[in-house]
Amino acid sequence: MIKLLLAEDQTMFRGAMATLLDLEPDLEVVVQLSRGDEVVGAAEAFRPDIALLDIEMPGMDGLEAARHLRTRVPATKVVILTTFGRPGYLRSAVDAGVAGFLLKDAPVTELAVVIRRVAAGERVVDPSLALAALSEGASPLTPRETEVLAAARGHGTIAEMAKGMHLSPGTVRNHLSAAIQKLGARTRAEALQIAESKGWL
Repeated sequence: MIKLLLAEDQTMFRGAMATLLDLEPDLEVVVQLSRGDEVVGAAEAFRPDIALLDIEMPGMDGLEAARHLRTRVPATKVVILTTFGRPGYLRSAVDAGVAGFLLKDAPVTELAVVIRRVAAGERVVDPSLALAALSEGASPLTPRETEVLAAARGHGTIAEMAKGMHLSPGTVRNHLSAAIQKLGARTRAEALQIAESKGWL
């Protein structure tokens, strides 16, 4: 029997998925969660073989939860389920040690096959996502440019961002300008939209 942890913040979707997975003779959902920051504690308590994680959850996103699982409960393999087919997410998932990456609109029978393959030691990625990630390439932004652009989400002034990041306003302006230029954007709002759509933030 393959024991599953299911973390998904949409109650109806989570319940339906758990019910369908439990119909499979070799799969058992042993714990259901709605928050990412509950994943590690539940995995330590229930020791599931596989954690099925949504990316966007309150408390902690699925990719961050996967990173923590890799160090705290390494025997639990992670499959990411997401509605967002962003190439950058796939790269982040691979970096986090995720064993499977599947879009939520895949049939449950396909998910069951992926779970069995991951349990057997394979790494399984949705083929369309893999192709998109390869054609898209890695983020052109440096870690600091990514950090500064992410800080711009709050719509604060350069001075406010600089204070929050313990940098000089000139440094923040330079990193923001470089990020906008590398992404081919005209404004920081447009740069944010581009980076988020590709999963680079």
